[in-house]
Amino acid sequence: MNVIVQPRWLLARMYEPDLVIVDCRFQLGDPDAGRNAYEQDHIPRALYADLEKDLSAPVAEHGGRHPLPDSGAFAAFIGKLGIDRDTRVVTYDDQGGAFAARLWWLLKYHGHRQTYILDGGYSHWKKLGYPICNAKPPVIVPKTFIPDIQTDMLADMDYVRQRLGDPRSILVDSREPRRYRGEEEPIDKKAGHIPGARNLFWKDSLNEEGLWKTAEEQKQRFAAAGIDPDGDQEIIVYCGSGVTACPNVLALEQAGCRRVKLYAGSWSDWISYEDNPISTGEE
Repeated sequence: MNVIVQPRWLLARMYEPDLVIVDCRFQLGDPDAGRNAYEQDHIPRALYADLEKDLSAPVAEHGGRHPLPDSGAFAAFIGKLGIDRDTRVVTYDDQGGAFAARLWWLLKYHGHRQTYILDGGYSHWKKLGYPICNAKPPVIVPKTFIPDIQTDMLADMDYVRQRLGDPRSILVDSREPRRYRGEEEPIDKKAGHIPGARNLFWKDSLNEEGLWKTAEEQKQRFAAAGIDPDGDQEIIVYCGSGVTACPNVLALEQAGCRRVKLYAGSWSDWISYEDNPISTGEE
């Protein structure tokens, strides 16, 4: 089944007992905005997951601005949402799917195989006139989520550095072109990109209406950048902090790419090591 589900699909299943809906709305720079929006209104039965409190570890010297959460802590949080390995999960946000894709990636990395993302996010759901509420979260019966870590989905700094210039690896930078080229850097301490990286802005995974492109459209998008879904090269994806890279990971998988890794620490981790090389401009 496609990872991207349509609002009408969720509408027909939203009260099924084996399905959990997770609201991942968040605003960088205003960490309370997502929860405040959730408390104002949300999809009925939806539970809230906070990017920085629930889906990331505390910031340290290395690991980037949104380090991956400890697997034990993440499993405990997911279990409290009533999710185990057999539960279906639908996640959404209102930021183009970036934060919903973070939860999708984390669950998949921990061995969960039935996580879906709501196409168009919360605004699209409301625009269609589908039900919303401001009720408190329902009473949840906790479950035990047992992680099964998929190590082949993840790359760390050493792994990326070892593959610089290796024709068997393709490095994808998911940030806006101006940040990739080093013309501006509003968030991190240094501007530029990892040498050899190709720039594929994550929002190009969406069409003009803010909906996810089809698998064929994703395939054409990556082919234009020299990425062959049928090739045997591995693809390592990064962004600023490992969050907005996740939509590109999803899009690459939708296009049929089989060997895709997330550099979770991403640019903010890369520049925390003084000796790492930096490039600017176009490649």
